Amino acid sequence: MPNRSVIQTDQAPEAIGPYSQAIKVGDTVYLSGQIPLVPSTMTLVDGDMDAQIRQVFDNLASVCEAAGGALRNIVKLNIYLTDLSHFGLVNDLMSAYLDQPYPARAAIGVAELPKGAGVEMDAVMVID
Repeated sequence: MPNRSVIQTDQAPEAIGPYSQAIKVGDTVYLSGQIPLVPSTMTLVDGDMDAQIRQVFDNLASVCEAAGGALRNIVKLNIYLTDLSHFGLVNDLMSAYLDQPYPARAAIGVAELPKGAGVEMDAVMVID
């Protein structure tokens, strides 16, 4: 089995199940799904979908930093939305949080997400 490290930070929501915030194997970090939980309260962020998407990117950024990287190091991003009409907003905010070249990604419509969230994202990051 390859050497792996658990990534944990109190700057992102704690795991709400039997999983790690991220696992680092070599130069690759596998980030678990983040929903728009405020780390200090473990409740959904107040506000509209814009606020939810921003909170998810902020949570991912915190886990990336704890692993020694940054959002710019993400090479694959998966986005789960309970309402695909927010796809354009995701694109707008993604271009505000990430620089080109953008990561590969998938955007998937789902019926439901944990805690009633409207968005969840997970990612794979490679640290230079």
